[in-house]
Amino acid sequence: MMARLSRHRFIISSLHNKGRKKQTSRKFSEFPTTEVVLGEQELGYFCASKFNFMRYLVFLIVCCLPSLVKAQAPTPGFPESWSGDWKGNLEIFNAKGKVQAVEMTIEIHKIDTSKEGRYTFGLIYGSKAQDWRPYEIVPVSPEKGIWKVDEKNSIVMESYLYGPKLLCWFTVQDSRVLCTYEKTGDNTMVFEVISGMESAVSTTGNTTQGEEFIPEVKTFPCSVFQRAVLTRQ
Repeated sequence: MMARLSRHRFIISSLHNKGRKKQTSRKFSEFPTTEVVLGEQELGYFCASKFNFMRYLVFLIVCCLPSLVKAQAPTPGFPESWSGDWKGNLEIFNAKGKVQAVEMTIEIHKIDTSKEGRYTFGLIYGSKAQDWRPYEIVPVSPEKGIWKVDEKNSIVMESYLYGPKLLCWFTVQDSRVLCTYEKTGDNTMVFEVISGMESAVSTTGNTTQGEEFIPEVKTFPCSVFQRAVLTRQ
């Protein structure tokens, strides 16, 4: 009896096959228990099996850790994630509808020799022989979304990255122009241009209604709309 008491005891809950369906609603504490007595040899086997399982688990974690770290690596931002040659057709519209279409390419590539982190931002209309604009994109305050488009001819224009869209708003030769570049997918980009005269077509407001002051509002015309859906090659 003393030898029996010195052995390690484990209580394992067991369900009897007979009447199992009828007893599924009973509490766990109501099921009968069976006492299983393990000797020193059995206990050794049990501990060894548990140790081997833990070694195998650690091995799996070590093997999978590099892939987990790689999967959690941050995705490239702008302009790295925009790198490539983007091609499509630029369609030009006015009040009468589409008036012209031309092939368009945007070339975005890292300039390895640049210490500022510049990328090419070249625009090609038709072919390079016809109309090639070798612009470059320059970081100013990327954390604030501020960049510059350097046209390499003394013209440098601030541009703003908000979400997936890069915006550049400027005036030239009495025209107001808004250019936008929007990355709509891994391999798709939408380029749009809205332009019109800088002179307001109407001025309203600048009055008082009751106790409320209505500010002056100027409306500007839209003369041309351009749009291209580009695909990364």
